[in-house]
Amino acid sequence: MSTLVASDLDRTLIYSAAALDLAMPDAQAPRLLCVEVYEHQPLSYMTETAAGLLAELADTTTFVPTTTRTREQYGRIHLPGRAPRFAICANGGHLLVDGESDRDWQRTVAARLTAESATLDEVRAHLLHSADPAWLLKERVAEDLFAYLVVQRSLLPQTWVKELAEWADARGWTVSLQGRKIYAVPKPLTKSAAMAEVTRRTGATQTLAAGDSLLDADLLLAADRGWRPGHGELAASGWDAQHVTALGERGVVAGEEILRAFTRAAAAPARSC
Repeated sequence: MSTLVASDLDRTLIYSAAALDLAMPDAQAPRLLCVEVYEHQPLSYMTETAAGLLAELADTTTFVPTTTRTREQYGRIHLPGRAPRFAICANGGHLLVDGESDRDWQRTVAARLTAESATLDEVRAHLLHSADPAWLLKERVAEDLFAYLVVQRSLLPQTWVKELAEWADARGWTVSLQGRKIYAVPKPLTKSAAMAEVTRRTGATQTLAAGDSLLDADLLLAADRGWRPGHGELAASGWDAQHVTALGERGVVAGEEILRAFTRAAAAPARSC
């Protein structure tokens, strides 16, 4: 039996300094490994223990980094262990095979977006029209597939995201608030669809997944087993599913626990075969 592990990265396996949530005394804090540098500064980390677990996992499973990041943003990350053959970027918009975006998958995604959701131009225009310059810091388009805003959270009206989500839902789009970013993503653009394609290509007989945000919910539901950390959008909303384990750990230590869970679940079929 073979196992495919599709895991979200930011705030699931890797963490910025602001997201580490090191609640223990300083003398007991874990050693950290920097896995991403941006503009000549360290940006994202794992614990050294998590790094070792991931390196071992990559040797025994098909490990697939699964992220909303663009290809360029994903390229800044240097995960420990064997380089993954497959990676999912732009929330499923790009399937990387040996570092290159698969053209067949690009065509499949484009056809689904045209058939099932409003255009990016329409949604982007609404975002810019409805956002208040008092709290809007930046507006960005990712890979010509979806849009997101960077906002001042303390000034963001409590009802604005809910109202945007209702507007977007009627047009086949999903809204997700993650930290200072508000994502607007077409519903057909999913991590789960890309995971299913990798599963088809590899013939994996078991799929495992982890994630912390609303954009990871479809991935968790599609996997045979899933895990979510004790922080993030899913935890805050109380989201759950029968085959998804809600962990109590928060911050970078949750990433460590997720990798332990992956390792145990990947080894279980081998013992039973």
